[in-house]
Amino acid sequence: MESVIPSDSQTDAASPQRILLVTGLSGAGKSTALDVLEDLGWETIDNFPVRLLKRLVGKPDDQGGHERGPLAIGFDSRTRGFVPANIISQLKNLSERDDLSVSFMFIDCADAELERRYNETRRRHPMTHGRPLLDGIGAERELLEPLRRWADIVIDTSDMSANDLQGHVRDLFEQRDDGAMTLTVSSFGFARGMPPLADLVFDMRFLDNPHWIEGLRELTGQDAPVGEHIQKDPAFGTAFEQIHDLLLTLLPRYQAQGKSYVHVAFGCTGGRHRSVFTAERMAQGLREAGFSPTVRHRNLGSRAADEIERGKRQGN
Repeated sequence: MESVIPSDSQTDAASPQRILLVTGLSGAGKSTALDVLEDLGWETIDNFPVRLLKRLVGKPDDQGGHERGPLAIGFDSRTRGFVPANIISQLKNLSERDDLSVSFMFIDCADAELERRYNETRRRHPMTHGRPLLDGIGAERELLEPLRRWADIVIDTSDMSANDLQGHVRDLFEQRDDGAMTLTVSSFGFARGMPPLADLVFDMRFLDNPHWIEGLRELTGQDAPVGEHIQKDPAFGTAFEQIHDLLLTLLPRYQAQGKSYVHVAFGCTGGRHRSVFTAERMAQGLREAGFSPTVRHRNLGSRAADEIERGKRQGN
């Protein structure tokens, strides 16, 4: 799920103060998200006792007339007084105040990936209490489920690196002085999982696969011989123009509706050839149309793997 983050005018004494509550599963990336917010100029507090939230967020008169900047508050299952029902009740009360703009972000992650991260770092999960790691993860997930359902921003970091998460949080919360929409065009490999936060996904596996062409396998969609091979496919030109025209129709309408962040993703089997070339070409076409897309290639650094590509000679 992805929520639109309202763009801010410069904060002043009369405008609502932005309050962002940040929680999630241990090891999913809450601290990374808070670090990015701090870099973006937010005041951040981690492991804050939620029972003191009302006292922390005082009335406007309590601010002494000073400007109130955006505030991000992190908490998790280790926080003293952590009772999801009580937290939701407090947040509902804060949301009713005219002087506050309250959002709630939940950082999620798949159990298997959390297990891998904990085994890699050899850290102790806060809810194992002598039990197997997956039991602790499951217990925490059950405890936090009411908060996940209530959150208006959910980020799943299962297939994200720390850099991916940093970039996504920055895309969501970085203020744009010109009010322009933030546009990302990316490539990915279906064999390594769908991008969880893409708004529009285009499957390019119908194109002839350069992986099976001698001399192209170890190259990528950023190399000219691969691009030349893909463009020779009779289906490429027509499909590319149709997708390009669709984006030129949709993107202005997204912007008119106030959507501040749009992610367009192109996928192929391994994420190294067809999707990379198409994403690069589409980004170029969108720049020529007046947009300013950021290009990301999720699996470009992954080595070509026969076990991923085997049996997919026609891109199926």
